[in-house]
Amino acid sequence: MNNLANTTLTDAGHRQYTCKPIPTLAIYVLALLFLIGLAFSIFILAVVHNALFLLLLLSLAALVAAFLLWNSLNWRRNGAVLFYLHSFPDSDLGFARDGDLVKITGLVACGSISLESSYEKVAPCIYTSTSLYEFGELGLKPADVKESWFQWRLVYSELQSSPWQRFSADFYLTDGKSGITVLVKAGQGSKVFPLIAESRLVNSTRKCKILSSHLRKWLNDRSLPVETRLLRLEEGYIKEGSSVIVIGMLRRNADSTIIVQPPALISTGCLLQKFLLPVDVDELILGVPKTADTRTNSKSVSCVEL
Repeated sequence: MNNLANTTLTDAGHRQYTCKPIPTLAIYVLALLFLIGLAFSIFILAVVHNALFLLLLLSLAALVAAFLLWNSLNWRRNGAVLFYLHSFPDSDLGFARDGDLVKITGLVACGSISLESSYEKVAPCIYTSTSLYEFGELGLKPADVKESWFQWRLVYSELQSSPWQRFSADFYLTDGKSGITVLVKAGQGSKVFPLIAESRLVNSTRKCKILSSHLRKWLNDRSLPVETRLLRLEEGYIKEGSSVIVIGMLRRNADSTIIVQPPALISTGCLLQKFLLPVDVDELILGVPKTADTRTNSKSVSCVEL
């Protein structure tokens, strides 16, 4: 499938945030402070024979490490952006003005271009996502020299500019609050941050690595090797008629109402109730209501034989 949408999208494992929630410099500074405090506490322990300062330092270090680890895990899982998406109040398009940052929840309809999911061939869709992962074992050349062995990595395809397919197109969204239909510019030239779950459709194991004929054909069509190995294929999509949430900039003119990518950064702010640091996003945010099921197939296929 050709990328007719020509859209830049970020991925849960390969995101392009403007800034990470934990700057590298801050980690170095904290590590330096910990070493200084550790040296001082050991000196106090040796001279005064009082371990209280050392215990306090270790307790504080454990709390800081847990806080940093919590933020790192949530950053990888888009936790801050997801919480921001669902906590941001729905906008009333009847009163929203041109240039406002709005959140719209409603049903979608395809625009001039509709999409089809790559593996399951589901259509018509306004967003599709297909990811193929390979487990790095000894004897397999890493797709990226920076990646190590014994971990899952995205498989590179020479037919694509990136190792995964992430497509979205312009679509119409009917606001569930006001009934107004708006055009969402998520296609040509737009940057979209998708918060869409992907289903694991193929998951070969060490006991069974046999690939199905359908998967072999899918790999062949993309000039990917079809030899037996550990593979994991995940796919997600938003089909026409689904309920979605969009956060973007409202643009009004005499003829239409449009939602576009915000011209400036969107910050989630410090989420104290979740102990999360702020994350900046400069894309159109696309998600689904908590009650909606966007997974293509909730059942994991652990092994597929011919």
